[in-house]
Amino acid sequence: MRKKIMIVLAVLAIIGVGLYFYMYKGHRDISSESADYSTTVKDLQQQFTANSTDAGKKYADKTIEIYGKITAVDLAAHTITVDEKLSAVFKDSVLNKVAAEKQVKIKGRFLGYDDLLEEFKMDQVSLEE
Repeated sequence: MRKKIMIVLAVLAIIGVGLYFYMYKGHRDISSESADYSTTVKDLQQQFTANSTDAGKKYADKTIEIYGKITAVDLAAHTITVDEKLSAVFKDSVLNKVAAEKQVKIKGRFLGYDDLLEEFKMDQVSLEE
C-alpha cells in the first residue's frame, strides 16, 4: 500500500513539474528567429484579395520580412506605416533610424489583416539592415 502511494505521489510531482514548465515557458524572440516568409505589402494584399482565409492561415503568427517604403512614422507609439497598408509596432525604439519615404526591410510577427481599417498588422518588429 505504501509503495502505491509513493508511485502516485511521484507521478503527480512529475505532472506538476511538467505543467509548471509548460505554463511558464519563455517568450519568443522574433528578432533572433529566421523569417518564415519574405514578401512585400503589395504581394500580401494580392494574396489576401485572392483568398483571405488561406492567406490568413499561411501568415498568422509567423515571422515574416517585409520590404517597402515608409509612409508614416509615429514616434510616440513606436509605429511605422509601410506602403500605406501595413502598421508595424517596433519592440525597441529604433525610430530615429527611420524616416518617411525611405525604403525599409523589417522583420516581425504577422498579426493579421484588419478589415475595418483595411491594413495589415505586425508587432515585435525589428529593423533589418
